[in-house]
Amino acid sequence: MKKFLVLLICILFFAAATAVCEDSYLITAPDGAPAVAAAGIFADHPDRVRKVAADTIAVEFANEESEFIIAPINAGAKLFRAGKSTYRLAAVVTWGNLVFASQKEGFEPDMINGAKLTLFGENTINASIALFILQNKGIVPSEIEYLAGAKNTQDLLMTDPEAIVMTAEPAATATKMKNEAVKTFSLNELYKDVTGFDGFTQAGLFVREKDILENPEETNARIAEIKASVERVEADPESTAADAVAMEILPNAKVALNAIPNCAIRYANATEAKEQIETTALIDLAQFGGEVPADDFYYAAE
Repeated sequence: MKKFLVLLICILFFAAATAVCEDSYLITAPDGAPAVAAAGIFADHPDRVRKVAADTIAVEFANEESEFIIAPINAGAKLFRAGKSTYRLAAVVTWGNLVFASQKEGFEPDMINGAKLTLFGENTINASIALFILQNKGIVPSEIEYLAGAKNTQDLLMTDPEAIVMTAEPAATATKMKNEAVKTFSLNELYKDVTGFDGFTQAGLFVREKDILENPEETNARIAEIKASVERVEADPESTAADAVAMEILPNAKVALNAIPNCAIRYANATEAKEQIETTALIDLAQFGGEVPADDFYYAAE
């Protein structure tokens, strides 16, 4: 009898452990606005969210360790087209967090005309969006310099009162709160003037094809959880701000509450956002692998 009870307990323990294991999944996202989109998941299950450096995201697609990746849509599309990724796009979650910024008094984008402009990310979709906007608004800088990342342009912004730079949220708001002389202007406003769209398709939720094929119902349920996390950003900014601080994305709740609304985080199914994704791709097809994404790149969660 004792042996039977021990065996029964072992079976129940194993079943419970298996259920916990099956219910677990991993979302990998670059630090910053993409990771904020997963704050609601982090609040209940911190072990399900992993932040990485933006320049390592291609490795995450290649090693296929995560069921989900939040990443630049063009990066995922380019890797998928090249056969270096099986991840398909389920949703758009961020719609542009870029800003032009300067300490110049009364700074407006027109002041870029005839002035030196410092961008970050040469030969990336971020730089392409900025150049597209400037061209269509008839703004011609006297010179364009490129730095590696948004952190580099933020440092220049803080140290050079004459500099005009492109940088990104949520760090841009944190910079403004440190230095009241800093003024920012969202590229999304200019992009809307040019295209009519409220922001460009920047980062998306990617799902591993293996999970789509092997566990479609479970995968769709998890996507629904992530969707709720994204929608929580706008619905419950206080909780999202607290989680962003706990995730070490932002330094404190005050900065987070001011910065997060500027990150343009909202959820749209990939298939419904296809027109906007293609509009972004056509700005610089090289960043998407030479063509607009094929139909099999998109995943329609049911």
